[in-house]
This record gives sequence, C-alpha cells and structure tokens, in this order.
Amino acid sequence: MFPSLIDAVTGELPPFTAATILSQTRVDGWLAAMLLLTGGCYLYGVHRLKARGDKWPVNRTIMFVGFGLGSIALVTLTGIGAYDTTLVSVHMVQHMVLGMVAPIFLALGAPVTLALRTLPKKPRALLLGAVHSKVARVLAFPLVAYAIFVANPFVLYFSDLYRQTLEHPWLHEFMHAHFIATGCLFFWPLLGLDPLPGRWPYPGRALLMVLSVPFHTVLGLTIMQQKNLLGGDYYPSLGLTWANPASDQVTAGGILWAGGELVSVTMLAVLVVQWIRASEREAARVDRQLDREEAEAARHAAAQATGQPSGPPAAQPADMTSLTPHQAPEYDQRAATS
Repeated sequence: MFPSLIDAVTGELPPFTAATILSQTRVDGWLAAMLLLTGGCYLYGVHRLKARGDKWPVNRTIMFVGFGLGSIALVTLTGIGAYDTTLVSVHMVQHMVLGMVAPIFLALGAPVTLALRTLPKKPRALLLGAVHSKVARVLAFPLVAYAIFVANPFVLYFSDLYRQTLEHPWLHEFMHAHFIATGCLFFWPLLGLDPLPGRWPYPGRALLMVLSVPFHTVLGLTIMQQKNLLGGDYYPSLGLTWANPASDQVTAGGILWAGGELVSVTMLAVLVVQWIRASEREAARVDRQLDREEAEAARHAAAQATGQPSGPPAAQPADMTSLTPHQAPEYDQRAATS
C-alpha cells in the first residue's frame, strides 16, 4: 500500500476504482529498475542482430517487452500495486498476471535464443552451461515444474505465510518474484521457443496444460467457500468502510477460477498452433531431404548412362532444424523467423 494514498482528512484509503490504476502509477523502486534493465538488454540484443544484418521477429519483441514486462509493470507499478495489500481481489488479479500471463509472454519472446545469438563466446558458453545444467534439467522437467506450480498457492494461501507477506514489504516483494519464477518454470518448457533440456513432445505438453485447468477451479472454489478470511484479521483491521473482506474474498476466488481457466484454455490453443507449425516444418524438412535424395539418385543414374563416374555426393547446406544450440546458436536463422 502506498502511504500517499491515505486521505489526510479521513485517514482512510479511498475506494479502489478503475481511475486509480492510472492515477496512482509510480515508476520507482527496484522492480521498476529491473524491468527497465531487462527491457533495455533485450532491445539492445535485437539492435545488435539488426546491425550485423540478421533478423529477429518483431512479434517476439512485442511479446517480451510489450506484453511480458508491460504486464508486470501494470500490476506492480500502478494502482493495482498500490492496493494489492488492501483488497484480496486486487491481489488475486496481480497473482494471475505475475504467475500466468507475464511468464507466457516472456517465454514467447525467446530471450535465451536472443542471448545465444548476441552474447560473446565466453558469456554464451556460461549461459549454455546454465541452461543444460543438472539443476536446470530438474527444475525444467515438466512434472517437477507442474508440482511446484500447483502446490505453491495452496501453501501460500492456507498458512500464515500469506499474512506475513501482507505485513512485511520485503517478503511481499519476494512473493512477486516468486510468482514470476514459478510461472516461468511451468510455462517455459510448455510454450517457450528457447532451447531447453528434456522438453516433452507436444502431446505430453498438451496433456499437462489440460491438467492445469482443474487446479485453478479447485483452488478458486476453495477460496470462495472458505469460512476463514485469508490473512486472518488483517483485512478487517484496515477498517475500510467501503470494503467487505468476506465478499471481496469470494470475488477473489471467482477471479482465480474464471481467470485460470481462461488463460489455460487460451494457452492450450497456442500450444496446438505451435504443434501444427512444428509438424509443418518437420514435413517440409522431410520433403527437402527426399528431394535431395531423388536429385542424387537421378545424378547417379545419368552418370551411369553416360559411362561417367558419378563422383562424391554434392555438398548440401546444413539443415538448421537439426542443429542444437551447442552446434551453431549464431546460425539460428530458421528459428528466428519461424
């Protein structure tokens, strides 16, 4: 809660309205600095690619900077962030964006791929080592990420931990970072475009995405039917005459229920589209391979018909779809334009 919001006459926080979202925007603090730094590094990487004549899809930049970082800023640096410890419904909107919406857009921005194509040799090797480390393999394993993604909200909301995040600003800020990190762990291996170890095939990813839908339903309904208030007597102790903590908690549960299902179903559709495009690229790769084999067979047959030696097979350009980041991250032209 921003202290400047408290009315000097009544000593009470004014009601939360749509106008509050814009009127209470504050661009300060460590989170704003991190957002600016991250966005600046991403845009600088895009600039470096273009300066050397390479391409980077505009939609990836929009996804990462505009929707990814932008959505984080929207729910932390505006009136939503100002009221996130005042109304549990506002907090739940913030939770949904930080834990689901922002990580999805960040993953679709492919920042690891961008870094692999722009970093110098040593930093790039360090990044590859981190991505393919044992810790990353365990955390990015879909079932591990799913378990963390599902368990965390239950641990947070049905223990004293949630009350602590409301009373201690540093813990509240850590919770924001934790939401983002947990969401990235879950969605990056499912929808992300970056090279990650142990990634499941598309049918497995689709199944895991479907399994995330009932989780939000159960959690949302549990919060709506909960007799005890989240955070104990914290919200009633604020003494807000314009807010009813019990009814606001019902609203929060409904937001989690409906919002979770909407995001999950939408992302399942995105995953299906990615699946179709990957199948089309694989079919095109197979067609190119068959064309090369047919051309080589025709060349060999023609050489035999004329009594000339067929010679060694003609050198073929590398098929970029078969290269791993270890082999040639700087030549990822096909992935950058897909």
